[in-house]
Amino acid sequence: MTGRFVAFDVETPNSRSDRMSALGIAVVENGVVTEEFSTLVDPETYFDPFNIRLTGITPEMAARAPTFGRLWPTLEGYFSDSVLLAHNAPFDMRVLAMCLRAYGICWRDTADYACTVRMGRRCYPELPNHRLDTLCAFRGISLDHHKAGSDSRACAELFIDYLEHGLDPARFVRTYDLSRMRTMR
Repeated sequence: MTGRFVAFDVETPNSRSDRMSALGIAVVENGVVTEEFSTLVDPETYFDPFNIRLTGITPEMAARAPTFGRLWPTLEGYFSDSVLLAHNAPFDMRVLAMCLRAYGICWRDTADYACTVRMGRRCYPELPNHRLDTLCAFRGISLDHHKAGSDSRACAELFIDYLEHGLDPARFVRTYDLSRMRTMR
């Protein structure tokens, strides 16, 4: 399967996971990362202490960043006409869908995506788990975990690694219903 894949990662400000505090994107075309984008996001909501410790993103840092609504025109340019990739993709897809809803943005009904966790399980079944940090350590991929730009780049590099090992991404592409916030059966 050829084409454009967009690896993305979101960080969230609290356990509700209905807003973003950071977003990273890495575009993969023909097996190569061709573009990257990352930014803090003002979630316009509260931060849990746990999320601050995990991501290092404070309310003060995010307050100076653009909101999801202001970022959307840029993000739509990346996401449209692409298969989205994420590590534990149902989580990231749900956060994306919840942000679209919260900001009243009508993008599309569905989006195609693939999960690099599922792909990793198929490619490296011998590993004790298939967390992003575990797979990156195993494959020697640089990672500054829970930093959206680094996580999205690592996800893209894992995807390229899977391609190089003969994995057919078409077998892993699913469709996410953005209004119902779930993978379609």
